[in-house]
Amino acid sequence: MKNVARHISACVCTFMLLVSLAASAQDVTKQQNRKAQLEKEIKLLDSQISGIKKQSTSATTRLELLRQNITNRKALVAESEAIIKNLNDSLAVMNKGLKGLQQEVDTLVFYYEKLVRTAYKYRDARVWYLYVFASENLGQAFRRAAYFRSLSGQIKDRAEDIRDKKSALEKKKAVLNDLKQVSVAMKNAHVKELNDLRADEKEAEQLVKQLKKDRKKIEGQISAKKKEVNALNKEIQKKIEEAKKAKKKSSGSKKDDPQDIKLTGQFEGNKGKLPWPVSGPVVGNFGKRYHPVHKNLELPANEGIDIAVENGEEVKAVFDGTVLDVFVMPSYGQCVMVQHGTTYFTFYCRMDKIAVKKGDKVRTGQKLGTVGVINGTSQMHFELWKDKDPQNPSNWLRKK
Repeated sequence: MKNVARHISACVCTFMLLVSLAASAQDVTKQQNRKAQLEKEIKLLDSQISGIKKQSTSATTRLELLRQNITNRKALVAESEAIIKNLNDSLAVMNKGLKGLQQEVDTLVFYYEKLVRTAYKYRDARVWYLYVFASENLGQAFRRAAYFRSLSGQIKDRAEDIRDKKSALEKKKAVLNDLKQVSVAMKNAHVKELNDLRADEKEAEQLVKQLKKDRKKIEGQISAKKKEVNALNKEIQKKIEEAKKAKKKSSGSKKDDPQDIKLTGQFEGNKGKLPWPVSGPVVGNFGKRYHPVHKNLELPANEGIDIAVENGEEVKAVFDGTVLDVFVMPSYGQCVMVQHGTTYFTFYCRMDKIAVKKGDKVRTGQKLGTVGVINGTSQMHFELWKDKDPQNPSNWLRKK
């Protein structure tokens, strides 16, 4: 019974060890995926900031991107610290498991040596017989005879146990060694991440000092930007009005086309589920914004969102529709306007190559063109309107 109890206890301990390591591995995998995503976004924003520096364009935009990158770097540092903690926990669990396994091997070797010494002591068959015949009764004689018969089998079994345990011990040592190397690499990367974070924070502080001195220049930039935004909004409203008039004229009826009504309903039904036109971090949010340094200066309202991407990134339609127009606007480059039924319109700007033309029917996920570099950055500008009312795209696109 004691042997059975010990065996069950050993199995439970082994099971708990494996569960602990598996759970830890899953946590580390999730953290590493998140870390990889943050690293990708940081690299992308670094290239955007570098582009602005080279062109000596708006320091305000540069500061906004830098602050977003600082937020990402802080998140990256936190993820790295969490991964390192998990790795340290795993190392502690594995070290404990190795000690237990080493004790098992040592115990097996100890009893194996005792068996071998016993076998050596009774290696002469005459000694075996004498030991059996010296028994006090027949039962004891049978037990002694059975013991000698099983001795060689026990020696063989213990030898196999020792080989198996030693093999398992070596494998776990190899895993532990790999884990230690990963831990060291992570700690080295963590030091670099902290240095990069401090460098960004220092650059942001210098930009803040610079922007505090340049209020008049900033006011001029804001005024110019507002004119560009207003021009785009007027153009969008104009095209929406023209599209509605054209629909009524072509149908010859005041009623909307049943197919358009159906498409409108399908579009509304996918609120919060629409695919992203491009993949990248949002660097310009919807709605009113204020200057990051001069808090009382209102920046031009953003009627859409701006997404940082690699130059040449493909832009895809977020839903079925018809290309209403392709046009060019200052600071927005080439834009594609897509109508979805009777009520909804999407706009894709800052593109340099267009893959569709006015009147084309497009499907969800179809390529509309590619993003280009404007003012040193490659940022896709996306808007979604319901009639003449701009909507927050973040409420319509699926959560990342």
